[in-house]
Order: sequence, then C-alpha cells, then structure tokens
Amino acid sequence: ATLLASNVAAHPGHDHRAEAAKRAAYIQKAPKRDLSHCAAKMKARGIEARAVARRAAAAQQARKKRSIMGDKPYMKARDLATVLATDHESATDYTSDTAASILFASNSSCLLSPEVTQGPYWVEGEYVRNDLTDGQEGVSLILDTQVLDVNTCDPVTNAVIEIWNCNSTGVYSGIVASGNGDSSDTSNLDTTFLRGLQPTDSDGVASFSTLFPGHYTGRATHTHVIAHFNGTTFENGTYAGGYASHVGQLFYDQDLISQVELVAPYSTNTQTLTTNAEDSILSTEAASGHDPVINYSFLGDTVEEGIFGWIAFGIDLTSEQTLTPAAYLYESGGVANSNSG
Repeated sequence: ATLLASNVAAHPGHDHRAEAAKRAAYIQKAPKRDLSHCAAKMKARGIEARAVARRAAAAQQARKKRSIMGDKPYMKARDLATVLATDHESATDYTSDTAASILFASNSSCLLSPEVTQGPYWVEGEYVRNDLTDGQEGVSLILDTQVLDVNTCDPVTNAVIEIWNCNSTGVYSGIVASGNGDSSDTSNLDTTFLRGLQPTDSDGVASFSTLFPGHYTGRATHTHVIAHFNGTTFENGTYAGGYASHVGQLFYDQDLISQVELVAPYSTNTQTLTTNAEDSILSTEAASGHDPVINYSFLGDTVEEGIFGWIAFGIDLTSEQTLTPAAYLYESGGVANSNSG
C-alpha cells in the first residue's frame, strides 16, 4: 500500500542551501562541466550508436510487456529549450517513422559532484536489483543511466549505480522521521521500495525499472544517484562498503511533472509542490551550464502507460569519499543510524 505523507516539510534539519552552496563551489572549480567534449569520441567508438540501439530495444520491450503496440509513435513532444523552462513543446512531430537516432539520442548530460551531500535519507545495504517497485503504485519509469569518465570519455565499467526516490505521495522507504509519512510507523525502516543498485556493463550502463518520483515540501521532484566502487555484494543480494566516487541528483521536465501529478495517487499528495525554477540545487546546476534533466518518451499515448527515461553523466574517478547513511538495511531489517546527524 502507498504510504501517505503528512503536510509538513520533508527532510527536517537538512539545510538545502548548504547543499546548493557545496554544489556551486564544486562546479566553479570543475575542469569539465558536462560531457560535450566526449561527443566525438563516443561517436567514433560506437558508444552513442549502441546507446541509441539499446534504448530503442528497451523501450520496445517495455511496450511489449505492457501490451502497447510496438509501431505506435513515441510521444516525445517536450524537449528542453532551457533546463528550467516550464512550458515547452518541441516543434518536431514524432511519428512511427522517426529514426531511433533522433528519438533516443543523448541530448543532455551532467557531471556528478564529489562534494554534494548524499541527502539525509540514504540507506546503506540495499538490494542489487533491476525492479525497484515493491508493489508501490504510480507511473512506471524505465531509467537507463550511462556513466562515463569525464576525463577520458571512456565508459565506467566497474561502478555500482544506486538510485532512490520518494514514492508517489512523497514518502521515502527505509526511514522513520518527522515529515516522512507516519513517523510513528517504525515498520517503514524495513521497507525497500524505490531503492536499489545495478552494476554498470561494458558500456557503463545501469538500468532500472522503478516509478516516477512524487514530491515533498522544499525540493523539486528528483531522483538521487550514487556511483559506488569496491564494495561487497553479499549472498542475500545486498551491497555495502567500498567508497563513493560521486553523488548527484537527477531531475525531470516540469511539464512532465505536471502531467504525472494529475494521476492518482500522486494527485492525493497534499504537500506543497516546489517547481524546478524554485529549487536551489537545480538552479545552481542550470546556471552553470549543466543539464541534469532526464530525457524521456512516453511508452504509449499517455503518461499513465509509462515513461522511458535516459541520461548520461560524467564522474571524476580520482574522487573517493565515504558516505554516512541515515540507516542500514540488514538481513534482520532496517536500523536507524544514530550518528547520521
């Protein structure tokens, strides 16, 4: 069942302004600000062509699973004019004849920072898995992420990518805290919905089947992402240890968010919606030339039938950091970290 969020500020005690300031400081000194310098190398090595073919095949497979006709045109009528545009429609008419190289190209990319905090609700010890839904209700999101070394433009093949986001009503699994649903329900510590990890393949790709995130007060709709290295995958399928090279957040087009928010159970969320333009972290990235917004197309005619999203991001492999989780997931269940601050 979907957990309902109370109408109070989420992530209490977490200073988003400090997080935005750290991000801005990193961006200012970063030698590379996106992956534009990698375009020629990716094309020459066939990385971009394989990415287009992979995304097209994955989208078709997702359609087949949902009994959506494979020859229907992909609805991708929104293309970022600017990162923070709230009402924008591409002049391109996408049809069943539109080439996959146009539909599934890497139109945006971002640079994950080694200095942005992982957010207050990271749980260490989650499951290595593709399907993160755990029976939650919401709009299906197939997310294709590709990781490149920002210095060499080579695919990062030895990373374990972790993503997590809140559910349709703004509640995170694995955490018990004021502002995160019913704080008296300690059983939420044992939940794992919309959290998981995947190792990258030979093209630096990790793919997930999850749900489009809901929203909570004070932050725009987003998904957290961490690139892990040298950790341990345990016999029960969970991952822990090692170090994180980079931490980041992925965002969504405002027009897409607006459409999702009309669908139940997103529409039952009474927390105040923060737009992309109002979000301090996204605004900092957009002002610096980054585009951390996920490319997407609808799987069917409407958002309810599901979304296929993709993004490539660069990381600096010279960065290593140890993160502090808000909680740990053990075989016996979740345990809050009393030292998480």
